[in-house]
Amino acid sequence: MYTIQPISFDFKTVQGFTLNQLDQHYKLYLGYVHKINIIWSILSKNSNFSNSNSTYSDMRSLKLGESYSLNGVKLHELYFSNMTGLNTEPYGDALSFIVRDFKTLDNFYTRLTDVALSVRGWAVVAVDSMDKRIHIFGCDSHDVGSIWNAYPLLVLDVYEHAYMIDFGIDRKTYIKNFIENIDWRVVNNRLNMMRLNRLV
Repeated sequence: MYTIQPISFDFKTVQGFTLNQLDQHYKLYLGYVHKINIIWSILSKNSNFSNSNSTYSDMRSLKLGESYSLNGVKLHELYFSNMTGLNTEPYGDALSFIVRDFKTLDNFYTRLTDVALSVRGWAVVAVDSMDKRIHIFGCDSHDVGSIWNAYPLLVLDVYEHAYMIDFGIDRKTYIKNFIENIDWRVVNNRLNMMRLNRLV
């Protein structure tokens, strides 16, 4: 049976956040890793789930937990790796795509902020496979609002646990600090991987 191993992140280069805030957030990510491994273990050991039902059943509970936990793992890994405090000056193809689709970098930051203030869980900057353009999607939960066949370039966690220790309820200042810590090398690498795979 396949199990997910947690990724370690070095938070020392992140500016404007305390290590306590980042470490507490990381512990939450570890919880999602632990839960998805438990769920997959149960699914691998049981070949038959009797009385499966869309109102309530063991299979329904496992599958809802699976999508929530697995997306929680993936989104947090994308988030932590694109918020390093390094390479914080926008450049390259990522900047070119942003200017193409949002006219200016300031317009992009404004839209990212507005989306992040409007949802309860995540703001996800992604290239959609249908139009090959950058969109900023809002997700109220790990598994609510996800867009299939859209490829994340930049992920922002706006759950309260991502900022409450350092910023209280001041989400707007948190978003500003996040933007100042975006690692544009990571964003460009994600875009280049998409190009290598002929996705854009």
